[in-house]
Amino acid sequence: MLLRDDLKGAIEAVLFVAGEHISRIELQELLGLGSNELEEIIQEMMAEYEKSSRGIQILAVEDCFVMATKAEFSEVVVKVLKPASRRLSPAALETLAIIAYRQPLSRPEIEQMRGVKSERVIANLLEKGIIKEVGRKPGIGKPILYGTTHEFLRLFGLTSLTELPVLEEKGEN
Repeated sequence: MLLRDDLKGAIEAVLFVAGEHISRIELQELLGLGSNELEEIIQEMMAEYEKSSRGIQILAVEDCFVMATKAEFSEVVVKVLKPASRRLSPAALETLAIIAYRQPLSRPEIEQMRGVKSERVIANLLEKGIIKEVGRKPGIGKPILYGTTHEFLRLFGLTSLTELPVLEEKGEN
């Protein structure tokens, strides 16, 4: 049985190496921990990361955990992630914002809001794993509906969509 500090180190290592969401159950099985014990250790770690001036944090997203950079260090991190494949164009950001705030949406609905064709932008966001197909809209042609993914939440340092900033209504300052 690992000591508490060793368990923290093991959790940190697993989340770091995974680079993506790890389910609560998977962590419990990997480390031989009960649900309450894992939750207690993760909460301690989250508090430690929050108190210190570290550039990383552990996010709880639905029933998963992920290691992510803190939003306040995004300017520095962006400089490292310069490859064009990692950047999002203004069109991609606009499309992503529309999907994030109004999901699920079909391509025709997105195109109507943007006023331009969006097939290529949607394909790019799908390829990057930032959005996904979440179903089909009933009716003629049954168009695909799109929504955001865990990767979207991780990229923007969110734990849920409720953390998105509130949009101002048209006509407000």
